[in-house]
Amino acid sequence: MSLRTQLSDILPSLLPNNPAEAIKGTELIRLVRLQLTGNYSDASLRYHFSIMSCDPASPIAKVEKGQGYYRRSAPVPALSGAQELLSLSQGRLDDLNSDRGAVDHALERVKKFRAIVRRFNELNGRFPFEFREAFSAGSPLGNLWKYPEVAVVDWQTGDDPDEGMSLDSKMLAMKQRLGLPPFRLSGARLRIQSTLHSYREDFFQALSGSMWTQGGELIYAAPIEDGALADGLRALNATFGVGVISYGLSIEVLDDLPRAANILNAHPKETEALMERIDFNRIAAPRYRQHIDWSLLDTLRRDSSETTKLIEWLASCIEKGRAEPLAD
Repeated sequence: MSLRTQLSDILPSLLPNNPAEAIKGTELIRLVRLQLTGNYSDASLRYHFSIMSCDPASPIAKVEKGQGYYRRSAPVPALSGAQELLSLSQGRLDDLNSDRGAVDHALERVKKFRAIVRRFNELNGRFPFEFREAFSAGSPLGNLWKYPEVAVVDWQTGDDPDEGMSLDSKMLAMKQRLGLPPFRLSGARLRIQSTLHSYREDFFQALSGSMWTQGGELIYAAPIEDGALADGLRALNATFGVGVISYGLSIEVLDDLPRAANILNAHPKETEALMERIDFNRIAAPRYRQHIDWSLLDTLRRDSSETTKLIEWLASCIEKGRAEPLAD
């Protein structure tokens, strides 16, 4: 097995998620040697750390200013990433194919926005579940219409602050007797910006991917300033019920934000500053259904291990009587 292959297997368990806790190269070499097969020099290991940290597909990333390495945040899933690039380039991918740097820059914006959406939901007492395997390379294009990029769970929790995120036992019991889910499950489609030529596709993908949930949302990073575009989205919402949200984060603001890993691991004061940059605007409110489409969910469960993971997570929270975030 090559050194790079070994490092790709070993490094994820050794590297910290938080760039602020980056591990120095000397210490990383010491830890790697405990699991490495073969006799490699320190210089060879440092060289591979440096080369791999420049590869967006590798598990290791180097801090931008300073020393040390951390675990790279998950890449943008292939299908949703390709569709976002297609939208950003107005359908002319040839414009980007000749400039790999532009592609990486555009995908970094997507990663930042996904991180912002995740943190925003968590801070507002909602529990996100990200679908990734469904949009991985080699997955059928139909998955763009079959799964949401993010499923969001709203639990009914108790009013006592001392109980934290404990579920409201009385409400839980009542909903179980009525055959209602003890949570509200919605599906969301994430996009950087809306345009007159792409908003219908965005909307109907959000609708289609959330049919098995209790409601759907289409979430844009950039502000929606075109009146005709906003009216078109509201007209679709009036008929089909998918909510539309803008976080008011322009391309320039996204480029100015720290990397996704820094957003996800920011300290409370840093997170507060990041959230202040959001100019939240609800273009149209979602309409929720009382029931989940269990037959459709069961079909998806047989097609996707991620759906099984979602169900097991929800069942675990109910069994424990606590609303808990999904462990990475």
